[in-house]
Amino acid sequence: MSSPQKTVKVTIDNRVIEAPEGATLLQVMLDAEMDIPHYCYHPKLSIDGSCRLCQVKIEGMPKLQISCNTQVRDGMVVNTLDPEVQSTRRGVLELLLLNHPLDCPICDKAGECWLQNFAMRFGSGQARTVEPRRKHGKRLDIGEQILLDQERCILCRRCVRFCREISKTGELAVYGIGDHSVLDIYDRRVDNDYSMCVADVCPVGALETKDFHHKMRVWFLEETASVCPSCSNGCNIMVSSARRQIWRLIPRRNDDVNDTWMCDVGRLNYKFIDDPARLLAPQVAGDAGLVETGWQSALERAASSIADFIKRNGAKAFGAIVSPHLTNEENYRFGELLSAIGAGRVAMAVRRGRHDDFLIKAEKAANARGVRELGLVKGADDGLGEMLRACEAGEIKALYICGDDMLDAVAPERLAAILAKIDLLIVQDLKLRPQFGRAAVVLPTTTFAEKDGTFTNHAGRVQRIQRALESPPGWVGDGEIFTSILNLVSSRRDRFELGEVWAAMTRDGSPFAGLKLDEIGPNGAALGTPGGR
Repeated sequence: MSSPQKTVKVTIDNRVIEAPEGATLLQVMLDAEMDIPHYCYHPKLSIDGSCRLCQVKIEGMPKLQISCNTQVRDGMVVNTLDPEVQSTRRGVLELLLLNHPLDCPICDKAGECWLQNFAMRFGSGQARTVEPRRKHGKRLDIGEQILLDQERCILCRRCVRFCREISKTGELAVYGIGDHSVLDIYDRRVDNDYSMCVADVCPVGALETKDFHHKMRVWFLEETASVCPSCSNGCNIMVSSARRQIWRLIPRRNDDVNDTWMCDVGRLNYKFIDDPARLLAPQVAGDAGLVETGWQSALERAASSIADFIKRNGAKAFGAIVSPHLTNEENYRFGELLSAIGAGRVAMAVRRGRHDDFLIKAEKAANARGVRELGLVKGADDGLGEMLRACEAGEIKALYICGDDMLDAVAPERLAAILAKIDLLIVQDLKLRPQFGRAAVVLPTTTFAEKDGTFTNHAGRVQRIQRALESPPGWVGDGEIFTSILNLVSSRRDRFELGEVWAAMTRDGSPFAGLKLDEIGPNGAALGTPGGR
């Protein structure tokens, strides 16, 4: 067993702080919520020490020290408010602003720019130069998703280190020396799978994403902590919304899941929420095909169709496809509905695609592990192969399909033949797919950004998602759909309330037992461990 890490005591501005031995002084101060300006330092990148803004006075040292590259030691005495420190900060900021363009009003970084913020808090408030600022490239197209403004760059080299150390693709470098130094691409464009992270680490507006360029001022945005729905890694994100619309997704730090990064595919996967083809009302089969109807009418049609089918064919002929995009709580309630029906078979379809050895996982859904932990599906292929064979053999004559992953998991010709033999088809999806045109009832699903609940990622970490957008008045969410149909086909009078569903989920030896919903913190909690961190 490894010995516990030794702690030391340091005194910073007359405040005694305990810190792990060997930790950098800057990170210790930041962890203690001290306001220390810095640019080149990033907790997930190597130490660069180039910006010199984090200098402090350390007792016993003959001159100021950069705190980002200084390890704490027991008894260290540090002063961050000394007049010499404050004068040095002002000098560093003045040098950084010497050639920086005065284009804050048109810069996408305005409002969350570290140069803007630190210049206001620690700078002199005035310039002493009248000479023209140097000219460099503006809005350079350096990648499929990235723009570069060389004039705004403060040469912190965060992006350079990211491309070398995290994406390991090395597209960016600083060329020239002294006043002629400039950031540029090396021998290829910035087109790696994590390219948009360079805009995250850029403390100014030098690197910007094309997706967010000149679209919305950040001070209008409301940030909601959530989880990326694009693959089973479950990267932690902030959903930036305004005017009932999502404008961007950005990574949120979680050292147990994604550090501070996310892939470009996940970052851009939000526009489906406002897809013009999205279902806005339920549809039921009529004489002339599917027609829109009200929620209550559709739910009653679904319940009566299920009851009539079971009366004629028996419950064993009823099958269901569970969605890995729904929350744990929604799928638990779906499982209760299927148990009340006595469904003969339950399976799950999961899209699969390209993956890497970093964050991108093969399963393109956030909650497939959650479905398995709930015990809804079994088998190497989550029961899909047996379900398809049972449909082809005529053993399953009704299907309740949640989501459209099945369209990618099954060959089109085979799926068409199966659906043609189905007597009753109920679909719960975001859009009306042509393959489901023979459905008796089509119920609109709700996206991750419009609901509260939890996902379980590939490693078994349970993480909360929070509602960022309100649904239209009268909308019925996925969990409420399952609950309403359950109440209609049984004598139950349940409601879909997260706390109540979670309490039921954690009973009877469930893998979720021991986890309390209200104690799952911003970093989530691993299955089998109490609370969250």
